[in-house]
Amino acid sequence: MSSSSAASGISPIADAAPLSLCAREPYVPADRLVAEMVPPPRFDSVRFATYIPDPNQPSQTEAVGVLEAFAAGLGGAHSAGTAKRGFLGFGKGKAAKAPAGPRGVYLDGGYGVGKTHLLASLWHATPAEPALKAFGTFVELTNLVGALGFQKTVQTLSGHRLLCIDEFELDDPGDTVLVSTLLGKLVDAGVALAATSNTLPGKLGEGRFASVDFLREIQGLSAHFRSLRIDGDDYRHRGLPQAPAPFSDEQVTKAAYATPGASLDDFPHLLAHLAKVHPSRYGALTDDLKAVCLTDVRPIPDQSTALRLVVLADRLYDREVPVLASGLPFDQLFSEEMLNGGYRKKYFRAISRLTALARDAEDLVKTA
Repeated sequence: MSSSSAASGISPIADAAPLSLCAREPYVPADRLVAEMVPPPRFDSVRFATYIPDPNQPSQTEAVGVLEAFAAGLGGAHSAGTAKRGFLGFGKGKAAKAPAGPRGVYLDGGYGVGKTHLLASLWHATPAEPALKAFGTFVELTNLVGALGFQKTVQTLSGHRLLCIDEFELDDPGDTVLVSTLLGKLVDAGVALAATSNTLPGKLGEGRFASVDFLREIQGLSAHFRSLRIDGDDYRHRGLPQAPAPFSDEQVTKAAYATPGASLDDFPHLLAHLAKVHPSRYGALTDDLKAVCLTDVRPIPDQSTALRLVVLADRLYDREVPVLASGLPFDQLFSEEMLNGGYRKKYFRAISRLTALARDAEDLVKTA
């Protein structure tokens, strides 16, 4: 019996007990980190044709056209002239002249306007083998550098046609400098770039706030990026009800036992376990999960714990894993101090994504 069911006094209602995230400590080799730099399962099938622009937001239609042209322009030889250069751009011979104009695009917009959909569509539309295209979040890119080392990461990605970076984070100066330096090396090698980040909460409607921040932080790389503003409302809340109220411990436990491939964990215990697993392994932590069931959801006690939960929320959202919970609703996870602090962008994103996954989980209770 799981610790959650034992604590609530509920007897098992199925032969097979649920899985437990707290029992998992995955090992992830570096080569898997590279191989998994593709759009997450949620965005496997997205294409420009499946993006439905809001007719009231002409910037969305414009962005699709610009990105389609950008993808088409990435066909043919590597922009650094692979036919005239040695391995990874080194060796004798004069490199071919790179195409004129920006070799990068930056998608600037608020939460839930479809930036990741467009970024993944760009990856799919770029005429190159999957092994020559990379897609990952800012955090996944920094984790890759940590696993491979800076020079090896440069060598590994320099032969790529395109690198897409989702959720570029501007709140950690050290990581921003690291990634900006990496991107500079890749631009020199002829890699095209595409990136997104979110406008900070409270700054929506103030024009290109995120764009200005992004271009300032990447400093010498700004000339390589064309900024595309994408206006609109958060589609995850467009015409949808408010976040569902949490269920009872008994309902969550019953659903966990009734759902093959579901996990069941006590929320405070899960937070403690996340401190023992490197965030680069959180994707592997969720391998083969069909649902995550959590009891006793309560406010996050400190910033370090909160940031780890943000990474887990991203991985669950990428993989479309429903999250069923008891305790407090997800919009009460983070304190007012956190929501008003330097990492507020991440916390609002986590609330938005966990709320979407909580809606997805409602049917688990109905069918249990």
